[in-house]
Amino acid sequence: MDIDTLETFVAAVEEKSLSRAAERQNVVVSAASKRITTLERRLNRKLLLRHGRGVEPTSAGKLLYLRAKSILSNIECTEMAVSHFSADGQAKIRLAANPSTILQFLPRRITRFLADRPHVSIDLLEAHSYDIPRMVIEGATGLGIYHARYPAMGVSSFPFCTDRVALVVPVGHPLAQRSAIRLEDALDYDILGYFPQHSLDKFLAYIGPSLSRPPNVKLQVSNFEARCVMIREGLGVGVLPEGIAQRYLAPLGLAMVKLEDDWAQRQFFICVKDHGDRSEAMQELLDFLLASRND
Repeated sequence: MDIDTLETFVAAVEEKSLSRAAERQNVVVSAASKRITTLERRLNRKLLLRHGRGVEPTSAGKLLYLRAKSILSNIECTEMAVSHFSADGQAKIRLAANPSTILQFLPRRITRFLADRPHVSIDLLEAHSYDIPRMVIEGATGLGIYHARYPAMGVSSFPFCTDRVALVVPVGHPLAQRSAIRLEDALDYDILGYFPQHSLDKFLAYIGPSLSRPPNVKLQVSNFEARCVMIREGLGVGVLPEGIAQRYLAPLGLAMVKLEDDWAQRQFFICVKDHGDRSEAMQELLDFLLASRND
């Protein structure tokens, strides 16, 4: 009983049709029918009843369906476990993180982690914070680092690092002389988009009723450096993580103004599946990152 045949049988039971099962398995109907017939001959049992409306399983077919679902699930779990290793059989870890995390928190930590583990590799994926818990749930990544007010549902989340975002303006801007403001104080000026939640609607939902009106956003710029260049050119003011903004202040003639809003401090979380096998290397990276939270 090969995998393709079991998948075709499961599809036929669930779709109640050989033609739809064939379409689902991306094979012609005759090939799907032959797989089912071969399976019935092998087991010497009638598994599907064929009629004008499609197919339905016999009692033996219902039992095989349940067993086949379990077998295919175990195969999928096994493939997922093996995917934690590279093509040469060495340990490989998939880690998804948002751009702020990748630039601020990971370079030094990953360097230290890999220094003592020459046979481990890391696939570092850049993603938005709101996508990362879903990627972990779906198995697209083993570990994820995201920022949010509260831990995401459906995953196990552990507090990691914190940072603050600030307002970046050109030197000489009327707000440049202020030591600290609330974002409300900057609403008279155009604001370059790509906020801490990556879209204006999500950002407004994230910060709650802290603004009297929506900011005037004429330009969306995702890249941190490009956003700073646009700010220098007078296209608006922008919100950036303080640690990243510091890199561009002197070279581009910019000033950073502290934001006093509560939402300006961000909490980052590391997340993994609630229930799932973790490779030894993945568990080591999780433990290492959690131990380095205060570094």
